[in-house]
Amino acid sequence: MKRIMKRVAALATAAMMTVGMVGCGGAAGSTGGDTGAASAPAGGSDITIGVSIWSSTDVLGSQCYKIVEKAASALGVKTQWVDQGHVSEQVTASVETLCAAGCQGIIICNSADSEMTSAINTCEEYGVYLAQFFRIISEENSPEVYQTACNSKYYVGAVHEDGVTNGYTLVNLLLEKGDRNIGLEAWTVGDATFQLRWKGYQQAVEEWNKANPDDQATMSEPVYANTSSEEGAAAAMSLYNSIPNMDALIVAGGGGDPLVGSIGAFANAGLTGKVDVVSTDFLDDLADQLQNGGMFAESGGHFCDPLFAFMLVYNAVQGNYVKEEGTFGYEIQFPYLYVSSPDDYTNYEKYFVDADPYTDEELVEMAGYSFDELNKAASSLSIDDVIARHN
Repeated sequence: MKRIMKRVAALATAAMMTVGMVGCGGAAGSTGGDTGAASAPAGGSDITIGVSIWSSTDVLGSQCYKIVEKAASALGVKTQWVDQGHVSEQVTASVETLCAAGCQGIIICNSADSEMTSAINTCEEYGVYLAQFFRIISEENSPEVYQTACNSKYYVGAVHEDGVTNGYTLVNLLLEKGDRNIGLEAWTVGDATFQLRWKGYQQAVEEWNKANPDDQATMSEPVYANTSSEEGAAAAMSLYNSIPNMDALIVAGGGGDPLVGSIGAFANAGLTGKVDVVSTDFLDDLADQLQNGGMFAESGGHFCDPLFAFMLVYNAVQGNYVKEEGTFGYEIQFPYLYVSSPDDYTNYEKYFVDADPYTDEELVEMAGYSFDELNKAASSLSIDDVIARHN
């Protein structure tokens, strides 16, 4: 009875989300939010995989939507999407919604480790497989949540980047250019991915200052911008007005909209090219921004992360991937794509934006990989790799 009542409540939540989307200008069947719309299956599969994402319509989210839908179509899998805005209550509710909608598997980009206890427990109750993308539960910072994942047969694992290396590399790019007063714009408190990137930022500054006692660098505490362009603009200007001689800004994530807002605010204030901006979210007009000084460098929050999480869950649902009892599960550490010039972006745009990095045939082949083969495919994905495969 408890499970039936929870299913009814979750379905009611889904219905209210749908009404809210229409009321805000969305139409039934649109890609944003939980509209109840499913992708058209190519092969008539009975598998439905849910996607809980901050936004399926912003810069990064829309690219994630495109690649997952391409894979779903190639494999004949239905999908359900919920946009949760990285609001904790909506993140946990999204899992209830997707379980109640009949999904056999879910991939999720949560906003904090704490949300995963509820997400895992819900999936355990419904018998639904779960994998994270762009995220991994921190064993160090969230040991109880990590243990919950280890105890669950339905928590499959995580696809994420090496956040420390990413942060370390981005700050060193700024330091080598000559920037010394760095502002830090984050998106939400308690996010494990940001914590890793922040560790890399701090490591780079500490190493520089130790090696250069007469040429010290500073980095601010993070100002949080959530996932909106308006808050990104406000955060960027707040940092600029509070840091003497600020010459660089890190926009540490948020899906792309905070970066758009930050660059726009600097442009309106006549600061384009005067403050070096680096980020982990690609922009639609990145080539132009690199050319005119709106952006200095980019290290990709890469839209193929959810594709590989999708493959993990797809294989778990089919019984192909069964994690060892008591272990955390399958982990894929995805490489970043660094872009620091218009020429770099030209190749990225050609092989990742204008065309998909994988064909339908390659996606079907990938779905049949062992985990080791899938992990190898993820770790080798780069601009050069895609150029070599498609030429």
